[in-house]
Amino acid sequence: MGAGHAHRLYRPGHSPVHALPPHCKLAATFAFVVVVVSTPREAVWAFGAYAVLLAAVAAAARIPAGFLLRRLLIEVPFVAFAVLMPFVAEGERVKVLGLSLSVSGLWGAWNVLAKGTLGVAASVLLASTTELRALLLGLQRLRLPPLLVQIASFMIRYGDVISGELRRMSIARRSRGFEARGIRHWGVLAKTAGALFIRSYERGERVYLAMVSRGYAGSMPVIDEAVATRTQWARAAALPVTALAVCLMGWTL
Repeated sequence: MGAGHAHRLYRPGHSPVHALPPHCKLAATFAFVVVVVSTPREAVWAFGAYAVLLAAVAAAARIPAGFLLRRLLIEVPFVAFAVLMPFVAEGERVKVLGLSLSVSGLWGAWNVLAKGTLGVAASVLLASTTELRALLLGLQRLRLPPLLVQIASFMIRYGDVISGELRRMSIARRSRGFEARGIRHWGVLAKTAGALFIRSYERGERVYLAMVSRGYAGSMPVIDEAVATRTQWARAAALPVTALAVCLMGWTL
């Protein structure tokens, strides 16, 4: 994990949020999501308060609203599922704009939309302020099983390599006049996928042998040790602690 790897979600900056150690931000994001999920769906105002908290974090991190909203489009499939719930759920019905909708389905749709959107927004803010390499170091610092961290590291490192290989194979097909236009061309695409799998497998073997020849014994060396001070932990905890207070009020009010 010695080399950096940029990703599209990351937005370079020098804000207080960017400066926090990665494991602090990971722990804070996880705790915030747990608090949001634990909030009763009837406490509508609480979800508005969570949105304000995330907006404050985005402002502190200098993340533009447009940048954040564009990344939230990833949850469109879940939105489509939530929209269908009032129509297919059973139970008491209510008329809304002339449509017969399920009351439990409406609450379920609201629950999915509110909690899902807040969870995705928190994850986008985390990715926007933390490099992938730093996230891996943070997971390692939080004592995630080393094997899982290594698998994630190799996925990140070689994902672009494999996609580049696929792109070159696609260019080679087109240069020979091939254009997939129907089912009869699926065989060619299947052979392409098979060839890509074999090449990836062979590349993985070569990488592993190269690592072993350089002394790999089952664990990756940590070049940068991410250490957090009490002040940094306190700053990172501000978001989940405030959210927890809102959650407790949601259960009591």
